[in-house]
Formats: sequence, C-alpha cells, structure tokens
Amino acid sequence: MVPAMTPKERIREAFKRALLHTTRALSAQHDVEVAFGGEHAFVQGKSARIPLPARQLDKQASAIARGEGDAAALRLAHHDPAEHDAHAPRGAEARAIFTALENARCEAIGARALKGVGDNLAASLDKVIGEKGYDRLSSNDESPVPDVAALLLRERLTGRTPPPAAKKIIADWREDLEARAGASLDAMAAAADLADQAAFATLARDFIRDLELDDDDRGDQEESEENSEGDDQDDSKDDNSDADDDDAEDQMPEDVGDGAANEGDADMSEQDSEGSLEEDDDGASENAKISSMQQKFEGDTGETYSAYTTEFDEISEAAELCDPEELQRLRRSLDRQMENLHSVVSRLANKLQRKLLAQQNRSWMFDLDEGVLDAARLARVVADPMQPLSYKMEQDQEFRDTVVTLLIDNSGSMRGRPITIAAICADILARTLERCGVKVEILGFTTRAWKGGSAREKWVEDGRPAKPGRLNDLRHVIYKPADAPWRRARTALGLMMKEGLLKENIDGEAVMWAHNRLLGRPETRRILMVISDGAPVDDTTSSANGGAYLERHLREVIDYVETKSPVELLAIGIGHDVTRYYRRALTIVDVDQLGGAIIDKLAELFDENTPSEKGRRGRAA
Repeated sequence: MVPAMTPKERIREAFKRALLHTTRALSAQHDVEVAFGGEHAFVQGKSARIPLPARQLDKQASAIARGEGDAAALRLAHHDPAEHDAHAPRGAEARAIFTALENARCEAIGARALKGVGDNLAASLDKVIGEKGYDRLSSNDESPVPDVAALLLRERLTGRTPPPAAKKIIADWREDLEARAGASLDAMAAAADLADQAAFATLARDFIRDLELDDDDRGDQEESEENSEGDDQDDSKDDNSDADDDDAEDQMPEDVGDGAANEGDADMSEQDSEGSLEEDDDGASENAKISSMQQKFEGDTGETYSAYTTEFDEISEAAELCDPEELQRLRRSLDRQMENLHSVVSRLANKLQRKLLAQQNRSWMFDLDEGVLDAARLARVVADPMQPLSYKMEQDQEFRDTVVTLLIDNSGSMRGRPITIAAICADILARTLERCGVKVEILGFTTRAWKGGSAREKWVEDGRPAKPGRLNDLRHVIYKPADAPWRRARTALGLMMKEGLLKENIDGEAVMWAHNRLLGRPETRRILMVISDGAPVDDTTSSANGGAYLERHLREVIDYVETKSPVELLAIGIGHDVTRYYRRALTIVDVDQLGGAIIDKLAELFDENTPSEKGRRGRAA
C-alpha cells in the first residue's frame, strides 16, 4: 500500500506540475518535452530539463525554481541552435562569452514582456552566480568575463541591477569591460529588434573583437610570437601516435608527480554538458578549442614522458579544497540530483549486492575436532551418547580480500551532467561494495590552473627550453581513502560539484598515481576503475611537446597496467567510447544505465576467481 502524501508533499507535487505546464506554455512550442533533472536548466533541441524544486518551498525557493523553468522556456522559444553555431566564434573563451550574451538576449525578451518572469529570472540568476563562488575567486579559477559581460548586457536590456551575489565581480570587472567594449554593449542594447538572433550575433561578435579575442582564441599573442620558433620545430615533426603505441617500451612508464588534470575531450558533445544555461554550449566550446589546439600542435616530439618540475603538484584531501559550509552545500546539491533516483539506487545496490555475495560461495568444513559446534548434528548425539560431538568451520573466502579504486576525471569537459553522473556512480558503488565487505577508495584528478600554472611560469623564467615535458601543476584529490567508511566520506563527494575545481586533465599520471596507491594495499585483489569522458588535454604541455604527447603517455601507462601489473583495470566512459584506450571498458550516457552496465562489468571481474597470468607475472616481478 502506497503511504499517503503529507500536506507539504502534496503542495510540492502540485507546484512541480504547475512548473512543467508554465514552462511548456512560455516556450510557445506544443511539442516540447520538459522533465526534471540536473542542477541547472538545460536545453537541447525540443527538450528541456529543469532542476527539482527544493523540498522546503518558501517564497525564495519557489522563485528560483520558476526562474530555472522560465530560462529554459525562453531559450526554447527564442534561440535557434543552428543560427547560433553559424555565427559563434571558434575559440573557447570567445564562444563562452558569445553564448552568455545570447542567453542574456533570450531572457531579456521574457523579462521585458512579463515582470514576474523578470523577478523569477533574477532570483535564479542570484543563486547561479552565488554557487560559482566569485566572491572567493582566485587567480587559478576560470575567468568570470562571460558572466560579467552577460550581467552588464542584462542591466542595459532590462534596467535591472546585477544580483547581490555578483557585487564583487561587477566591481572588479565593470570598469575594464566598459572601457574596452562598452560601446558594443550599448549597440546590443539599442538593437531595434531583439528577436533578430542573427543581427544580435553580429553585434556580439563586435563585442568579442573589442576584447581582442580572435576566432581561434589563441589568447596571449605575444607568447605565441615568442613560441613561434619552438612551435615550428615541433610542427615539423609528424609522428603517428599509433606507431608510438606499437613501439612503446615494456618498461614501466615514469611516474612523475602526484596530481592530475582535467578540462576537455575532443569528443565532448553538447548532450553531455549540462551546467547552467550559460554553459550548455560548453561541450562545443571545448571541442573547438581542442580541435584548434590539435591542428596547431599536431605530432609528437617522441621524447620520453616527464614533468618539467613536480614541486608545484599537490595531493589534497577533499576537505582541504573547500570550506566545510560550502562542502555541505555542495553535498546537498548532489543529494538533490539523486532525489528521483532513489528507486534506481536501491535497485542497483540490491542487485549488485546479490551478485557479489553470490560470488562468495560460502562453504563449511564438517566433522572437525574443533571449531563451531554443529547444531544440526546434535540429534545423533542424543540418539547415540557415545557419538562424539561434531564441529564445523567456515572456509576462508578470498573474495573479501578485495579493494576497488574509483579514479574520476575532474576536468572542465566533465562539467554539468557528466560530473554529476560520475559523483552519483561513485556514491552508489562505494555504498554497495562496502556492504559486501569490499573496500573502496575514491580519487579524482585535475590541474591547479588552466593552460599551465607555476610550472609553466618557471619554464618561461628558465628561457623556454625545448621539449620540456609536462608544464601544468597536477592536483590529485582524495575523496575517500580505502580504510574510511562511506558515512565519513559522503560529504567530500560533494566537492565534485564545485565548478572552480574542474580544469584540465593529464590522465596518464593520474592512472599511475592511483595504480601505485593500490600496489601499496595489503589486499590480494586490487581493481582500478577509471571514470572519464575521453582523451587527456593540457594546452600548454601539448603546445611545447606536440599534440600526441599526453595521449601516447596514457597509452603506455595503460599498456603497462593491463599487461604487467597485478592491478585489474576497467574504464567507464561518460558519453564517450574509451575502448580505444582501455581493453576492458564500457560507455554510459545516463544514470539509468548505471545498473545493468556496471553490474555486468563488476560481475565479469568477480567471476574471475583465479588470478590471471599477467597478475602472476606482476607479483613475481
């Protein structure tokens, strides 16, 4: 019997239904599909996902929920993706600004026509800006220019002042942007027909040019000129990365540093990016940036992988990267994403637990002289007092002597839906495997900065020597140590929802770092599960060493682990096929696929009761 809903639950359900209907109505499209999901509104084609309303529906929470729905509806009504792509610049930062201005245009149309819509959008915007933590912005975090540009345009189009959460970044950036591109903002605000997306796009491109961002978004032009000789030397080489794979040496790849990075993947698609409305084209932005980078730095120097310096790399506990109050807020945000997944989570956990427990093959040895008294045989003692008592003993179970490490890509291209799926995946697996007596470690990898950090600065100070190796500062994150129970680490998993954390990704060193941690564990069976969305990307390292440098190193590391290490390696691709790198791999595109896919792969591993040949070789070595 289904329990009756409480009055608060009935109010919330009624609000959700009304929110769906108003979103469809405001979109002015009869065939639009609207569903709940994600942390921020996300639109693609004729469908939209809007966040679930808060459990406590006070006035502010209701306005925020309506604002998310209104933003999605206005984008459906007034945005043409094909028109957007036709006019959008190729560079990542330029495109991010272009997209933010386009979102401001769509929302301004609704805010001008309906005051209530404007109020809702203002409430939602204040929440979105506040969550980005711009009041705590550091030099290593992403540039807020796209958001500031959109806020300044919104102010001109609607007459509304920026939300309270934007007070600091507006104060820091207004003067500079107004001086460089204020005239272009005025031109956009004075546009005769705000509904003309193509005409607006032309004005938005003028604004981007005023900021001296070209189509390729190469950024620091002086640096490009200084690097021209070195780049020409690198570009003259055209080594084939597949040939490098065939020639890879059997020796263990050099393990340099303890950190990892993440930003993009050449295969990232818009479907996998589900951040705020300002971000739903981030996947295409990353694609354009990476494609441009690979064309410019095609090839590979062929040098043995190394790091220019490891002194700036770091390994951090999740709690060290975020204050406790924000970490709790981020965990609550993750919990909201799982609200509609309770049935999926429970079903997965129970099914996986049954699978794993079945592998334990519990058995007893009977008729022993010592051990546990066998109550089932007491009857024969009664029937024959001269019969000796029988004892039994449970046989040792090798299954329980197992540890699993989840290594999660914390790159920029994972922002939005992919990182949410990864965090939910880690949460589910950690809880389920812990029930089965399997220890779980959860790790993440990213970089401390975009496009090189202190390591790059040191390289520049040293005169930019050729073939420097890795030029970014690694950041490896420990979300949950293997010996810590899930209940103590659950809050730390919320850190994955922090946007400022996700930067670039250097997968090879991250896999070797997680691998080496496993080798130090006492368990007999060690499993490494990598959750990623594609290839390693670090612009600065690739520019100095060739576009295939990081990928070749990743392949070498994977080859070593798969053929010469006792660690068993498995990869899960979030929306992307990772079988081109990993021998054992699967791909998922949504949380609903976690159950069958991950259960099957884990079952495959646990079905292999005898150590593999490569495992015996690894232990012998």
